Amino acid sequence: MHSEEQPPFEAPWQAQAFALAVHLNERGAFTWSEWAEALGAQRRRSGEAGIADRPEQYYLDWLQALEYLLIQRDPATADELRAFREAWVAAYEATPHGHPVQLDKGFEVLAQPE
Repeated sequence: MHSEEQPPFEAPWQAQAFALAVHLNERGAFTWSEWAEALGAQRRRSGEAGIADRPEQYYLDWLQALEYLLIQRDPATADELRAFREAWVAAYEATPHGHPVQLDKGFEVLAQPE
């Protein structure tokens, strides 16, 4: 449970990762059962590696589970996800504080919901 002192997300990217999972489920990319299985498996791997309790690890695991499902369900390849991640990082680093991040042509379509 969270409170005003402890918000549900520690950083905006965590809320975005959460929303992305909900959106992808609503579009039929995976079922909640598939999601629970993928996230559980990723959390177990983090636990075995001794990193599960790190502050940001839960949502890092969340992203890993999303990537796994997207690759397994075939809407994206590992190379496409890597290229998208690299484009996002480059765009983020080039964006002045307080301005929206603009992705290069070709990647903006991947970032927009249908």
